[in-house]
Amino acid sequence: MACSLDGFIGDPGGDRTAMFRFVDEEDIAYLTVEHPETLPTHARRALGIDDPPNKRFDTVIQGRSSYDIALKEGITSPYAHLREYVASRTLQESPDLNVEIVADDLAGKVRELKAEESGLGIYLCGGSKVAGELFDQIDELVIKTYPLVYGTGMPMFGSGCAISEFTLGSVRTFGNGALVRTYGRKR
Repeated sequence: MACSLDGFIGDPGGDRTAMFRFVDEEDIAYLTVEHPETLPTHARRALGIDDPPNKRFDTVIQGRSSYDIALKEGITSPYAHLREYVASRTLQESPDLNVEIVADDLAGKVRELKAEESGLGIYLCGGSKVAGELFDQIDELVIKTYPLVYGTGMPMFGSGCAISEFTLGSVRTFGNGALVRTYGRKR
């Protein structure tokens, strides 16, 4: 999850482009080594990392607004290297065989996926509302904080959630002022 210093993942309209100016070679190198699955398939191809095995995730849950960014570019399966689910109550049918639409009980679907015997983790890609709806299902937070203040905007967890404790796992700093913190849910 990428956010500003004041905890917003985008401006009030959901625009995240102000954070893009901090994406640099060090940032891309980190993602390609540590979290290659989080890069969309077309970006992986452009970076020459199309075939690495998935390290941490084999499934992605996307919010409808995040999915729409790809659709506007004509990309119907932005994470073709993962099982793809899109949370949407308005998208009636999937435009791609690799993408399953989840209209109801998203938390139940995530519990079902987590109960599978085999497989890797689930990557939550975008969506303040979806992150809030799935908050109780989140086991680990990987938060990339950019040295930017929005002042107001789209919060990380838009649907509201109960007070919960997490334990700090690691912190990594970047030359551009960004940092990545990893937290595990305290049980």
